[in-house]
Amino acid sequence: YTCNSVFGNINHHSSHYPVTKLNQKFDHTFSKSGHYKKHKTIKINHTMTIDFFTDKVILITGGTGSFGKQCVKTLLEKYNLKKIIVYSRDELKQWEMAQIFDDDDRMRYFIGDVRDIERLSLAMRGVDFIIHAAALKQIPTAEYNPMECIKTNILGANNIIDVALAQGVQKVVALSTDKAVNPTNLYGATKLASDKLFVAANNIAGGLPTRFSVVRYGNVVGSRGSVIPLFQKLVKENASEIPITDPRMTRFWITLEQGIEFVLKAFQRMKGGETFIPKIPSMKMTDLGSAIAPNIPQKIIGIRPGEKLHEAMCNREVSHLVYEFPDHFVIRPTIEFQNQIDYSVNELQEKGQPVPEGFEYSSDNNTDWLTKEQLLSMI
Repeated sequence: YTCNSVFGNINHHSSHYPVTKLNQKFDHTFSKSGHYKKHKTIKINHTMTIDFFTDKVILITGGTGSFGKQCVKTLLEKYNLKKIIVYSRDELKQWEMAQIFDDDDRMRYFIGDVRDIERLSLAMRGVDFIIHAAALKQIPTAEYNPMECIKTNILGANNIIDVALAQGVQKVVALSTDKAVNPTNLYGATKLASDKLFVAANNIAGGLPTRFSVVRYGNVVGSRGSVIPLFQKLVKENASEIPITDPRMTRFWITLEQGIEFVLKAFQRMKGGETFIPKIPSMKMTDLGSAIAPNIPQKIIGIRPGEKLHEAMCNREVSHLVYEFPDHFVIRPTIEFQNQIDYSVNELQEKGQPVPEGFEYSSDNNTDWLTKEQLLSMI
């Protein structure tokens, strides 16, 4: 069939960063408190199986964001895909993106909202894999506009599920956030609800082939909304001070490239229903500020509404559901599916081990910490 996009008629036929654990394998032992201790490091091969994505059609919701643009670049450069569909609301960003990838006939652009189930149905025809990256992410904006956040992050997620099942999509990976763990703000609460929807969708699928999984990680270095571009802007403007919310605050950090590699790997690893969490480093916000603006004083301004001192990606309440793999953790579903699934071994035959009761993976108890030099090498 032929559909109209912002770029005219489109024929749409179904037809290393050394500092993180994404590139390393670790042996661990656990302390009595459930914190893991880092031991011998061994390089792990993260070369993707090219054939896995050959002749596949991938749709990326929110595809004009920081993640989407870099993901498209990676997919076009590394894999022999049939087609990539960018689905987003912003026609200007789609136009700008088309100028970058204008010489690749595998690209398609759909103006649409995840709230619009009819438009999603049109866009998903013939799609094999979906990366669901669309979301309202700004914490203060969500607090002031709660229903808009709910409509996009929860109802939009449900639309993705319904249409993926109806169109026979093979696999869906939904992007989550550390703020979905013990949420203290509306954004985190909506992402928690979204995660639950995608996990439960595997049960709703019944005999249908579509499978859903979640990838959860921390702050992305240099992405839109990250504090790093703000600090860099203040440095260029010769600001008199750098705002720090709390001197105790810590956060997980990952680069866009590492996040994309992890998401694409999840398609190969997933059985459906699991939440994948990469092992990534933490950093104190005061150290981050000193790294980017070493000669500018820091001003403590207090925690914003909905913020936490530290972020967790696995909390102790779900420790009985967690398996540790060489470079990541997996949280198996809290509910039982019709078919029993062993999540201790993934589709790549990588084997995980249960973590101790009470284990928690949070930014303040992490064993891997970024130095200032390492952070600057990632920017």
